[in-house]
Amino acid sequence: MIFTRVFVGNMLSRGNRLYCSQRSSGILVKKKEVAGHIKQISEDEPQIPQNPLKAVHTASAQPENGKIYDKKPFRMKFQKGKAYFWCLCGQSKSQPLCDGTHRNPYLNIKFRPIKFMVTEDKEYWLCNCKQTSNRPFCDGTHKREDIQAAIK
Repeated sequence: MIFTRVFVGNMLSRGNRLYCSQRSSGILVKKKEVAGHIKQISEDEPQIPQNPLKAVHTASAQPENGKIYDKKPFRMKFQKGKAYFWCLCGQSKSQPLCDGTHRNPYLNIKFRPIKFMVTEDKEYWLCNCKQTSNRPFCDGTHKREDIQAAIK
């Protein structure tokens, strides 16, 4: 997230990046970088939540992504303070949450579920394509053509 104070007609630089200002009279404007482009964030735009357990639960650092289960995310209501396990292997019968299928020795699954918690009681979108870079939350990766083509 980038916070900048913009003025009419100015170009702002931060580090090695240059941002074009928008028409405003010294108002603090929230912006974010999306795939190399800067986008202004409206106050009512939903933010992608972060997993507070990401730094302490090592399964979040698995370098590979699991099998694509579906090309659309799944919306679920979660409670603050409760731990959940998101299926990364894509084999769970209770998607998007883990049911322990990865423990079956005959399936030879090397992925582990991602433990996560939420910071407030509300509905969240969980990734079902398993390709998100913000595990377990959907970041829109499912919109890529290769993922859409993988599931018919």
